[in-house]
Amino acid sequence: MDLIFFDLDGTLLNKSSVLTRFTRDTLNLLTEKGVAHTVATGRTMMSAKRVIGDYQFELPHIYSNGVTIWDPRDNGLTLENLLSHSEVEQVIECALRNGLAPFVNSVDSDSAHHEHVVFHGDTHHEIESALIKNYYSKSEVSLKPLTSIADNNQITNISMIGDTQTVRTIQAAIDDVESLVAYSGYAIEGEQYSWIDIHHRQANKGAAVETLKHALGASNIICFGDSYNDVSMFQFADECYAPENAKSEIKEMASDVIGHHHQDGVAVFLRERFNL
Repeated sequence: MDLIFFDLDGTLLNKSSVLTRFTRDTLNLLTEKGVAHTVATGRTMMSAKRVIGDYQFELPHIYSNGVTIWDPRDNGLTLENLLSHSEVEQVIECALRNGLAPFVNSVDSDSAHHEHVVFHGDTHHEIESALIKNYYSKSEVSLKPLTSIADNNQITNISMIGDTQTVRTIQAAIDDVESLVAYSGYAIEGEQYSWIDIHHRQANKGAAVETLKHALGASNIICFGDSYNDVSMFQFADECYAPENAKSEIKEMASDVIGHHHQDGVAVFLRERFNL
């Protein structure tokens, strides 16, 4: 049984973070042919739902770089390697010291709708305010102040956005913390801005992919990804493919390099690979 895992940003989505019609049609053809496939993304569940739209990935989804696995078949939610209260405090202190507002993501695994709460600090920059206005305020999340965080909140990750130099300073600080890992990249607003996403170091896509391989009885794992948070699942996969726009290290690990993500590279490859 082939089982395919797709990274979203820079891989299955185009530059505008959109799942194109051609890609959607290709995924539908995969379903019709009985080829199992799902997503493995660094995005939170709420963030991923916004870009996936109405396309139905029927198998369990991997979110937050392996922290969260959600099964649409029974609405089951599994959380692994959450951030501890002390780790959350450490990241918040680093963010505030460098003048950025931390966005602390929490999921309630016990509620029927898996309520997603984002705790955030005061915004100091237009790009932070725009994130709240244009995304968080229009999504199915509850926004609360940092002072509302309680010990029993299940924190999956902490993200920030700001000028690139400040983000790099925070990245360097997090890299020195043994229990944490940070991924960062340029924001869609331009290279003068960057985002950063911080998780527990033991959380990774590869471990979640391995869990689903055994749970679903797959024999051949095929992964698509473009960046450093895809390394762990590339290491585990039987086949792994990097789009033309991928980081050079990811291309070196890949079974092959395929077309650019803004030119439906994954979909074009799938149509040839599976005779769709």
